[in-house]
Amino acid sequence: MKKFLQKKLKNEKGLTLVELLAVIVILGIIAAIAVPAIGNIIENTKYNAVKADAINALNAANMYYSENTKTPEAGITVGTLVDDGYLENKGKLTVAMTIAKSSEKKVTINGTSEEYAGGKTVTFNTATLDDINSDEQKGSKSGNKTLPAS
Repeated sequence: MKKFLQKKLKNEKGLTLVELLAVIVILGIIAAIAVPAIGNIIENTKYNAVKADAINALNAANMYYSENTKTPEAGITVGTLVDDGYLENKGKLTVAMTIAKSSEKKVTINGTSEEYAGGKTVTFNTATLDDINSDEQKGSKSGNKTLPAS
């Protein structure tokens, strides 16, 4: 029986230290490539969420303007849309951001959003729905964003 166990133990194969180190190095390389790519995807998604909040606010303002014929010349704020029930929540927009009708009867949004990722903000400078939808900037690029792009 003793000889049988010794023979079985000699035939056991396992990972050598070199093989184990090779696997760890390969996993490290994969992690070094994947982590920054995933970070950019997350940041771009947060940027797109701010743009979606602005689109929702513009659509809510369209409803507000169609139901309320007497509106202030300076426009309405995101806070007003939330308070009056036209917008469920402000998202990453600030309550002081203004939405107004331009002379061409287009609804525009003005103001700077809250921080969406690492101190980055989006500034809407009389941005219309078309400006926001045609934006091809990426949130992962460094710096704050301005729409429409200047």
